[in-house]
Amino acid sequence: MDLLIYNLEAIAATCKKAGEEYRDPEVTKTFQEGLFSTITNVDFDEDRLESLVRNSYSVLEKVERERGIQESLLPVAERPSDRAGMFLKGATVGLKPSADIPEDISSLREILLHGMKGMAAYADHASILGKHDDTVDSFFYKGLAALWDISSSSETLFGLVLECGTVNLQCMKILDAGHTERFGHPVPVKVSCGAKKGPAIAVSGHDLDDLHQLLEQTAGKGINIYTHGEMLPAHGYPELKKYPHFVGHYGTAWQNQQREFDLFPGAVLMTTNCIQKPRESYAKNIFTTGLVAYPDTVHITAGKDGKKDFSQVIEQAIALGGYPEDLPGKEMFTGCGHNAVLSLAGKVVELVKAGKIRHFFLLGGCDGAKPGRNYYTEFSQKVPSDSIIITLACGKFRFNTLDFGEIEGIPRLLDCGQCNDSYSAILVASALAEAFQCTVNDLPLSLVLSWYEQKAVAILLTLFSLGIRNIRIGPTLPAFVSPGVLKVLAEKFSIQPITTPDEDIAAILG
Repeated sequence: MDLLIYNLEAIAATCKKAGEEYRDPEVTKTFQEGLFSTITNVDFDEDRLESLVRNSYSVLEKVERERGIQESLLPVAERPSDRAGMFLKGATVGLKPSADIPEDISSLREILLHGMKGMAAYADHASILGKHDDTVDSFFYKGLAALWDISSSSETLFGLVLECGTVNLQCMKILDAGHTERFGHPVPVKVSCGAKKGPAIAVSGHDLDDLHQLLEQTAGKGINIYTHGEMLPAHGYPELKKYPHFVGHYGTAWQNQQREFDLFPGAVLMTTNCIQKPRESYAKNIFTTGLVAYPDTVHITAGKDGKKDFSQVIEQAIALGGYPEDLPGKEMFTGCGHNAVLSLAGKVVELVKAGKIRHFFLLGGCDGAKPGRNYYTEFSQKVPSDSIIITLACGKFRFNTLDFGEIEGIPRLLDCGQCNDSYSAILVASALAEAFQCTVNDLPLSLVLSWYEQKAVAILLTLFSLGIRNIRIGPTLPAFVSPGVLKVLAEKFSIQPITTPDEDIAAILG
C-alpha cells in the first residue's frame, strides 16, 4: 500500500511536469481506486494490490509517453518486478516520520493523505452513479503532487488540507445527487431488526447501486434482503424500499461483524470498506465486490456495462436456507435526509423560538471496538429531553435502538444516513442558520464526533473548511496530529477532545 501511494504521487508529479492542465480519465480512475483501496478495512488481497501497483507503472509510462517525458521520476531500475521486491521498496517510501522532515510537516502530509483517501471513496461511489466533478478530480492531481514534493512548506500543506475539505464538500454533493436522482429522496422510515422466514442475504458497506442490482436479481425468488452496518439508511430511499423482499436490518457496526456473521443463516455481500477477517465458520458465505477484497473470498466483478452477476450469492443463500421462522426485533429509525428534515424546518424554527427545542447535538461518526466509545451511548442518554440528536455513520449503532421520543411530532433522534450523508447535516445546519439569520457557529448546535478511519478525516476537514468551531472528537485524538498542528487547530477552530458526557453536556449548555 505504501508503494502504491508512492507511485500515485509520482504519477501526479509527472502530470504536473507535463503541464498543470494535463488530465486523463484513466489517470483519475487510477488515483481514486488506488487511494480508496488503501483505506482501513478495504483490500486485504495481496494479488489485487500487486495488480494495482503494476497498473500504476503502466499509467506512469502512458503519461510519460504521451508528453514525451524522457527522464522518469521512477526509473525502471527502481520499479520492483516481483512481490518480494515490492514489499522491500514499500518499506522505504511510506509517509513515516523522518528526522529529515519536521514533525508538523509530517503531520500535515498525513492529514492531507488521509483526507484524499476519504474523498476518493466518495468520488468512487459517485463515479459508479455517473457523477463526476472537475474540481474533485483535479484535486487528486494537486494533492498527490504536493506529497511527492518533500519541500512543500507547512503553509502550503495547511492550505491544501483546508482545500481538501472544501473539495470534499463538493464531492459529497455530487454523490448525494447521484443517490437522490437514481433512488429518490430518502423518507423517514422505521426499519425492523427482526427476521423473516426464508433464505437471507445481508448487504454491508455503502454502495447503493450494488444493493439495487441485488434487489432486482432476487425479486420473486423468495429471498429476503437485509442491510448491515452503514447500509441501514438504504431503507429510506423510495426506489429501494419499494421491493417487498427488502425486509429489514441485521446486526450493528462493522467491528461486531465476526460475531454477527457467524450467527447469520445466509449469505453476506460486502460492497465497500469495513470487512474483517472472515471466520472459518462463515468464510464460504461471504462475498465481496467493488474495491473491497479478502484472500480466498469470492469476488464479484462488474461487466463493462457496470452490471454484476450475483448468482453465486443467491445460490449460496438458497443452499443455506435462511431463517426457519419469523423472529421479532426492535426497530431503528432512519431516512432523515436533508429533503425530509428541511420540509420540517418551519416547525423546527417555531419550536426553537418557543423554547421547546433547546439544543441540537450532532452525535455521530465512525464506530470502533475501544471501550471508551461507550461515551457516545451514555452521552445520548443524558441529552436533555428538550434537545434533538442528529446522527449519521455507524457511530449511531451505539444508541439508535433507544427510544428518545418526540418533541411535538419531531423525532428527537434524526438519522441523516451514511457517513457521506454529512452533506445532509451540513445543509440542515446551513438552512437553520439562514432561518435564524446567524452563522452555523451561532446556532444552538454542538458537534460531538467519533472518528476511526480516513472518511471521517475527510469530513472533519470539510467542517474545518466551513469554519465550524467547537467540535468535540473522540474517543482519542488521531495519532497523526502532532502537538504543533493540534495547537493551530485548537486556536483556529477550538477543536477539543471529549471528556465525560456529564462534563461535556454541562460545558455545552452552560
